[in-house]
Amino acid sequence: MLGMLEVNILTINGVEGKTRGMLLETDDERKIELLGDMLRTVSSVTVSALRHPKLVDILAVRHGRYIDRDSDDLKTFRFTRDELGLLVDFLGELFKREGHQVIGLRGMPRVGKTESIIAGSVCAMKHWTFVSSTLLRQTVRSQLSEDECNPSNVFIIDGIVSTLRSNEKHYQLLQQIMSMPSTKVVEHPDVFMKESEYTYDDFDIIIELRNNPDEEIVYDTFVTIYNEEI
Repeated sequence: MLGMLEVNILTINGVEGKTRGMLLETDDERKIELLGDMLRTVSSVTVSALRHPKLVDILAVRHGRYIDRDSDDLKTFRFTRDELGLLVDFLGELFKREGHQVIGLRGMPRVGKTESIIAGSVCAMKHWTFVSSTLLRQTVRSQLSEDECNPSNVFIIDGIVSTLRSNEKHYQLLQQIMSMPSTKVVEHPDVFMKESEYTYDDFDIIIELRNNPDEEIVYDTFVTIYNEEI
């Protein structure tokens, strides 16, 4: 039936161990509507959804499960460290989008936040630029080169370093970058919002990364840890 309608199956996979998901391609949306009408007449087939796929749908078919999402705050997505492959794929798809977007990444130290951002940039074939970081050493930039200011780059910001360990020149650069039509990823967004002029509404997506589902992200310990490492 799919062959006669000239509908291509791009990807097919079990999702959550309960349903079969498919990404379909066609040159005429009417064919998908006809396909849905025919399938609904088959008693042994249940069509749970037939729609244009969102990013979470595409990733669910690729990886076999839906990303854990906050039921009250739909822009918050949760991952654990054993799901880094799914997280990197998610970030890579987000980074492919053009224009202004601000992504917050919550997580305890050494859980894999910065590494995931870099891997996602590689997947999206985007250059990344550290505005502030503690990955190798304390990085607090006060200026960027012309190449680094390219709006197609992914700008990585450590929310603690940029607000609690910075100077006026760095903060001016930060304001410039936050207004650029580009992708910004802010680690420790809650500290960033508390110590700056930026609010929750400035963020398009919030991602939480934990070592395990029950781990509590406690920001009170961060300043002590940063003081010991810097």
